[in-house]
Amino acid sequence: MMISHTLTVELGDRSYPIYIGEDLLGQTDLISNHIHGSSAVIVSNTTVAPLYLDKITNALDQANIRHDLVILDDGEKFKTIDSVLTIVETLLNHRHDRKSTVIALGGGVVGDIAGFAASIYQRGIHFIQIPTTLLSQVDSSVGGKTGVNHPLGKNMIGAFYQPQCVIVDTSTLTTLTTRELSAGLAEVIKYGLIYDATFFDWIEQHAEALMKGKNEFLALAILTSCRIKAEIVAQDERESGIRAILNLGHTFGHAIETKMGYGNWLHGEAVAAGMVMAADLSLRHGWIKQEVKKRTVALLGKCSLPVMAPRNMSTGDYMDIMSIDKKAVNGTIKFVLLKALGEAIVTSNYNPELLKLTLIKC
Repeated sequence: MMISHTLTVELGDRSYPIYIGEDLLGQTDLISNHIHGSSAVIVSNTTVAPLYLDKITNALDQANIRHDLVILDDGEKFKTIDSVLTIVETLLNHRHDRKSTVIALGGGVVGDIAGFAASIYQRGIHFIQIPTTLLSQVDSSVGGKTGVNHPLGKNMIGAFYQPQCVIVDTSTLTTLTTRELSAGLAEVIKYGLIYDATFFDWIEQHAEALMKGKNEFLALAILTSCRIKAEIVAQDERESGIRAILNLGHTFGHAIETKMGYGNWLHGEAVAAGMVMAADLSLRHGWIKQEVKKRTVALLGKCSLPVMAPRNMSTGDYMDIMSIDKKAVNGTIKFVLLKALGEAIVTSNYNPELLKLTLIKC
């Protein structure tokens, strides 16, 4: 079996492997070894299913695993409780039991929906993550965050629920649009900003190759990103401490996604603008040097990502939406901010007047 790299998310009896390599889809043993019963439900969407579903179904057929399908509409606006219920109804209608497995084949939206459905069906059945976008491969498929959106806030309904494994087939990246590739790179850049300044340097040096989709560079970016996330999640599975630094730019970014309408700004695009805002607020507090913000803006720009927030959002828009962010406590908003390149903190100890300036100027 050709696997380039295997990482482990160390969570005791909930530990699981991340497989990273080319042409992993369709490898019968790789998938079937993590299915403990004789049945599965594959969840995908209208974009991904025509490209990769046959490889998964063929692998399951070879392993004599009965399988049913749920094909969702593609897009963030379909990341709803109704989509979860569609999966649950399929599980019920086809009499799937507690040994059945949900297989998420798609990007972050599919993974979040399918994982949440698995977490609540019969109080929890196994699921496997097969992410097909760069963003989902480096971020959302790892760590066990599952859930759906609500009109009042992104990812406000969900659960922490770990997969049996994550299968990252880098070959799927060849079908991404340039915009989708850029959106994924936002999360890659995030890891450098919050945790590894050397990795940030490497991304700066190889931004052009990454944007061109060169597999050897993308594979290394994925491996490093997953290693960082696995290390952080192992320390703090349920985000009561250090794991929250993974949300750099997300408090601002989720507000943008919510206000602008889910899917109009891709998640990575909103996070990119949010990271610029976080860097700006950090700079205004004197916690980072001007150079750190300049390098952040420059690298995001190299990767064709937004470095300005939407002009039609008011300070009130941000404050209303951010006040119900999951990190908010008693209405007090917490932000992930930078203390240096490669070092982040989660804090509610910021100057509200400086926050207003960031919201106005960015």
